[in-house]
Amino acid sequence: MKVLLGIGGTDGSVDALDRTVARAAEAGDELTVAIVESEGTDVGREELAERVESAVADTDLSVEVRHVEGEPGSRLVEIAETEGFDEIVLGGGTTSPMGKISLNQIAEFVLLNSHVTVTLVR
Repeated sequence: MKVLLGIGGTDGSVDALDRTVARAAEAGDELTVAIVESEGTDVGREELAERVESAVADTDLSVEVRHVEGEPGSRLVEIAETEGFDEIVLGGGTTSPMGKISLNQIAEFVLLNSHVTVTLVR
């Protein structure tokens, strides 16, 4: 399966990275990591690229890392749909005490606009 993981430096993104790398290694998926600009984080793109390399170091995965410019949600959807990805994976989302999920702007856009399967790692 061809998987596109969008990360932006939030804790949810880092969790999604670890879980997606483990799953891709186990399933033999083709993984591409798209590093996007994310508000509310001080983690830079180069640090994120290093985290990706560290996460895949003990696996047989060959991961493509891309630095994506522009509006993150629409760019992720565009890349996934034009390049034949089977799935978009994103981190994020919290659950309120009432059980409602709260999504960040990127996750909400991708979930509402993608024709490709979207997996949200929480």
